[in-house]
Amino acid sequence: MTRAAAISRAEQQFDSGAFRRILERRIAIPTESQNPDRAPVLAQYLSDEMQPAFEAMGFECRTLTQARAKAPFLFAQRIEDQALPTVFGYGHGDVIRGLEPEWHEGLSPWALTERDGLWYGRGIADNKGQHAINIQAMANVLAERGRLGFNSKYLIEMGEETGSPGLRGLCETNRELFSADLLIASDGPRLSAERPTLFLGSRGSVNFDLTIDARAGGHHSGNWGGLISNPGIQLAHAIASIVSPTGQIRIPEWVPAELPPAVRRALADCEVDGGTDGPVVEPAWGEPGLSPAERVFGWCSFEVLAFKTGNPDTPVNAIPPRAWARCQLRFVVGIDAERILPALRRHLDRQGFPMVQIAATREEMFRATRIDPEDPWVQWAVASIASTTGKKPALLPNLGGSLPNDIFTDLLGLRTVWVPHSYPGCSQHAPNEHLPPAILREGLSMMTGLYWDLGAGDTPHRAV
Repeated sequence: MTRAAAISRAEQQFDSGAFRRILERRIAIPTESQNPDRAPVLAQYLSDEMQPAFEAMGFECRTLTQARAKAPFLFAQRIEDQALPTVFGYGHGDVIRGLEPEWHEGLSPWALTERDGLWYGRGIADNKGQHAINIQAMANVLAERGRLGFNSKYLIEMGEETGSPGLRGLCETNRELFSADLLIASDGPRLSAERPTLFLGSRGSVNFDLTIDARAGGHHSGNWGGLISNPGIQLAHAIASIVSPTGQIRIPEWVPAELPPAVRRALADCEVDGGTDGPVVEPAWGEPGLSPAERVFGWCSFEVLAFKTGNPDTPVNAIPPRAWARCQLRFVVGIDAERILPALRRHLDRQGFPMVQIAATREEMFRATRIDPEDPWVQWAVASIASTTGKKPALLPNLGGSLPNDIFTDLLGLRTVWVPHSYPGCSQHAPNEHLPPAILREGLSMMTGLYWDLGAGDTPHRAV
């Protein structure tokens, strides 16, 4: 009954193929939350896979619903002693559409397939493989110790890929039920495939449309060129006023006053690496004076996701009446989310573009979150993972992408420690989603060690 024995159990479980068989079953369930026809399948994932897995570990399970959510939630808890630390776990069983015709020949999104040393299947990276690791790691601790040594609460949702509708309302209604000391969960990629990683929050994200409606219809460019405004040209200049030719944001309210020293220290040894299939980092793009890691994890970025004017498929010799762009701001802690679009309105008016209309999209805004990289719970988790892997983990103050993490930090008041079991080149929302099995194996081992340490008594539970 030792930590080493629990980790050995995890390694043997992976090497024997037992963990792979768990993943095979779960990947075979086509839980596409964007497809209304899959609603019964979303509930099936909870009833046929998640609930039996938790109940086998002595968890009490209940299905929860929320008016805005199109699918149920599963809440599971095992309370061993109220005096022990309580950890809240989270995962999502829904996946992006399978896109079956676009996968390589011989691969299917709904079958775990090994090819060229990689495991393919929809959800293996996002998020079935990740929460499968964490749940099985707890089962390993139970099998070795006979108890967890801590209290566990776990929430599985089935709508994350459609913006987590209802998750906020569910947590508001169940604050007392969901109370815990910290959240330990897994999503997103490691900094690189080889390096274990922790991140402590996520950048916020707001999508919005910029539109110019100049007139009712198009007009011949020979007869009217030089006489009437071109919305495409105007919108291009409006966008150019927001960001420099090298991607530096020009709206003061959209960037933090400074990069906090604790964030800078945490990112000092973090190198952004997308792997052999990833793009090459461009040193001259973005905020000058910052390292690549600081630009993506510590700063804000503005993107134009789509731009349309006229008819791109069949251009005609006419001045278009309308131009439209879908834009996005990723932002960090320190940016007032409520001031983002009002600041844009003031900026465009000052720059002479009152004709540009601004409209937030229907997608939910993700708010920026970040807990202190020097928090005792964070340092405890870093030490545990280093002990298991023999590697120095990368510590990211926040993910470059966005998650509904503010629900856990701001609403439930939890410290949040995310331990991802994926890598930047996993194709998670694309065809051919995959992972190297070495990441899964190491993840299963280090999470078994992390949960073992959580129940060993040497935690910051009493100190904070």
